[in-house]
Amino acid sequence: MLSLQNVVYNQLLRMGYAVCVGQLQVGAIDFVCEKPEEQRVYVQASYLIADDVTREREFGNLRAIKDNYPKYVISMTPLVTRTDADGIIHLHLRQFLLKGFRV
Repeated sequence: MLSLQNVVYNQLLRMGYAVCVGQLQVGAIDFVCEKPEEQRVYVQASYLIADDVTREREFGNLRAIKDNYPKYVISMTPLVTRTDADGIIHLHLRQFLLKGFRV
């Protein structure tokens, strides 16, 4: 999984984000990303989301953040194109690498 996080981290840098590891009151967030004069973005990276425990771990910390900045989970879960759960966008890694956060 560490290599997947490295791929996501490097892509975020290529997209022009300043990237920090997030330690918030709600728990750990993989990446807190900011661009000058743009909104903050929260990103979780997970190899596969195959069960409810993994889903809760990846989506739960993002769900606990009460601001309205965009929140994303990026994974290699098969057949994910773009889904939205509780305002959190789930993207497949391939789509993220090709199009960033756009559909």
